[in-house]
Amino acid sequence: MKAAIAVVLGSLLASQNTLAFIPVRDAHQRTLLRVAELKPEPEGGEELKRVSSSLPDSRVKNLGPDEGEGEGVYKFWLAAKADGKTIKKLRDQTEREASKKANFPGFRKGQVPPYAQPQMTGFAVQEAIIKTCEQSLEAYGLESLPGSAGEVTVHEDIKDLCKGYKLGNDVAFTATYKGKFDAAVHAAMESPSEESSSKDVVVDVEAVMDVMDVEAVVE
Repeated sequence: MKAAIAVVLGSLLASQNTLAFIPVRDAHQRTLLRVAELKPEPEGGEELKRVSSSLPDSRVKNLGPDEGEGEGVYKFWLAAKADGKTIKKLRDQTEREASKKANFPGFRKGQVPPYAQPQMTGFAVQEAIIKTCEQSLEAYGLESLPGSAGEVTVHEDIKDLCKGYKLGNDVAFTATYKGKFDAAVHAAMESPSEESSSKDVVVDVEAVMDVMDVEAVVE
């Protein structure tokens, strides 16, 4: 996180008048983000059910196998919201770290100039979207792919999402990525437990007693 913030600050110092947002990631993070043009929801595909309580307002569709990445790899479409509280927390953290290193000409040391604010907001939104995509793997019982094969394509422009954005609000977005089904998670879901099997057995006690009374009379 701090390394990524340092890169953002470095880009600001190199070009003080630009408002262009430069996506960066910490070298230790595995998820890559690529921004693309807005696309409508793809037709077809299988709607997946969540396997955990996270991301209750999200949707994921299995768009089918991706043969180019090998057996068991599928392409998934995600519709979700990046949490507004998470965005605010990331934004505040970015500004705190940036102010420690800020030394812009014409501004006192430690002061982040106004033209840098949109970049920091964009960085926070991007990070929150990445975290949401990573959460979707757990929510739907999926596994990510290593390296560039696990990159996420977001179909909304980050700069457009940040225009008029009010800090603290959720940010809706759609994305696609490749991944695999977590075999252990889905196997556990498909295997009924002994407890659930016992609950399915319903005994009519009154009917049993009636049969016993009849047998007693006959004897």
